[in-house]
Amino acid sequence: GGAGAAEAAPRPCPKMLLVPHAGFIYSGPTAAAAYTLLAPWRERIRRVVLLGPGHRVAVNGLAAPMTAAFETPLGRVAIDRDALAELMPMPFVGLSETAHEHEHSLEVQLPFLQAVLAPGFTLLPLVVGRASEAEVAQVIDTLWGGDETLVLISSDLSHYHPYDEAQAIDRETIDRVLGLDGRIGHEQACGATPLRGALKVARARGLQARLLDLRNSGDTAGDRSRVVGYAAVA
Repeated sequence: GGAGAAEAAPRPCPKMLLVPHAGFIYSGPTAAAAYTLLAPWRERIRRVVLLGPGHRVAVNGLAAPMTAAFETPLGRVAIDRDALAELMPMPFVGLSETAHEHEHSLEVQLPFLQAVLAPGFTLLPLVVGRASEAEVAQVIDTLWGGDETLVLISSDLSHYHPYDEAQAIDRETIDRVLGLDGRIGHEQACGATPLRGALKVARARGLQARLLDLRNSGDTAGDRSRVVGYAAVA
């Protein structure tokens, strides 16, 4: 009984999160706004499918790593071989060690996941290169699963505009994301390709988007003459 019983039912487990991927001093607070949501589901979420853009190596299609695990100072996270096996028949999914070797857009998410989820979850990190919205959507659909699977889209927003200009650009981008509108280009979001694929799936499956945080590096640790935008969306 008591007051707790009368409270509204808890929100459903978030299925997809849009998170930023800059250095922690720049985008960490925004990322944390997304990962905090997962705390009630820390035992439930057992598989994380993580899609982000490649920054250093040109990739055709989507590239999975060849290693058995990713490691941070917080420990190791096993790569989900079963999930990867489901994707390997797709001609646009391949394996690449070089695509992952220096790819911060994926690695920077790991400490958050390790802090908020119970140990033992598995990860399928995919570098998204030259791929279509439909190909990304097919990958997400194939691994959709239930509450045990979380889909993460790693993307920053606009890059290197003055503060006020960036705020206007990013607000327009986020309004599109919240409307599940996939008309987003790489100038608006460096992870536009995985993001468009995710929005396609969200539309088809009747998901609703909720904004958790929107700011830029001028709000956190950078000067305001050239900023990078960050958002957290569930």
